[in-house]
Amino acid sequence: MKTKASSTEENYLKALFSLANEANEISVSDLSQALNVSNPTANSMVKRLSEKEWVEYKKYRPIRITEKGMKLAASIIRKHRLTEMYLVEKMGFGWEEVHEIAEQIEHIHSPAFFNRMDEVLGSPITDPHGSPIPDKNGKIHQHNYSPLSSMREGKRFVIKGLNDSSKEFLEFLNDKRIELGSILKIIRIEKFDNTMEVALRDDSRLILSPEVTKRLLVSPLP
Repeated sequence: MKTKASSTEENYLKALFSLANEANEISVSDLSQALNVSNPTANSMVKRLSEKEWVEYKKYRPIRITEKGMKLAASIIRKHRLTEMYLVEKMGFGWEEVHEIAEQIEHIHSPAFFNRMDEVLGSPITDPHGSPIPDKNGKIHQHNYSPLSSMREGKRFVIKGLNDSSKEFLEFLNDKRIELGSILKIIRIEKFDNTMEVALRDDSRLILSPEVTKRLLVSPLP
């Protein structure tokens, strides 16, 4: 019989998935910080996940997500990002409004529900914030986009994703009329603090701080 995860266990798996590095090693302290819980609380939950074979854990050693845990975590992320896309594309929500709703819906245990959502949307590969949506097998097709902060003066770029999808940042982008697909040209980079002056497609100018430019993922244009 297939073991179902509780909503709390699913939230831990999502956090572990996002924290895993190339070596698939996560510290309990990083996990507790990501979920805003104490180290003993995180440690206790990791032991439960280990009992269900979703992670490998030994005292004083980094946590490793098992293949079984990776697949489950990817399925949760898939449900979340599909829901965000559905809310934006089919229900007219703003991209800054959908995260908390998707956090609730992602815990529904019905593959048919999310498969139908995927069909209705035409099997999107990214969510409204440009993050990749895992496929049914849990595979994620990563894109090699670069932060705007690493780009040079005089070049043109299209915004393809974000390093931060917090409501505050998305509302900031709304105010500046920046969205996925926006085209920017770097006019000038301030040597002192790397502040950028950029031009939008309509030739309006914006001043963007390094805190903003490192959060915008772009692809170069000819």
